[in-house]
Amino acid sequence: MGIESNLGIVTTCLDKIVNWARKNSLWPMTFGLACCALEMMVTVSARHDIARFGAEVYRGSPRQADLLIVPGTLTKKMLPMVLRLYEQMPEPKWVIAYGNCACTGGVFRTYSVVQGIDLYIPVDVYMAGCPPKPESLLTAIIKLREKIDKESLKDRR
Repeated sequence: MGIESNLGIVTTCLDKIVNWARKNSLWPMTFGLACCALEMMVTVSARHDIARFGAEVYRGSPRQADLLIVPGTLTKKMLPMVLRLYEQMPEPKWVIAYGNCACTGGVFRTYSVVQGIDLYIPVDVYMAGCPPKPESLLTAIIKLREKIDKESLKDRR
């Protein structure tokens, strides 16, 4: 009985340490699809100071990133590339659907536009807007940090 109770304490402490490190060093991937990507780029400017969340360095390779921000209109022609990038990212990985088009297809109700990225990959945070302001991406990152803080090593994907 003593070993089981100590194991819970160790796991809880380890969860806190690992989650603190992960939420304070998010590594987003350099990736953009449409007009929302322009707003995403503005978030890195000094005015918005995304560095305070540890997410200022966008990675050029999916193997070095743990955050995929899907900004804008995703066409069915581009979908296989997005899925490949997501599959190449190491675990744990998180996804932010940034903009109406990434969340629901937006105003593009056509055969060639994906009607929400969540139909293909799991999304952790949805941020609506057309396009959402840079402050919205900061809000999404804060929400993702809160989600990461509650994760447990036992419940990892």
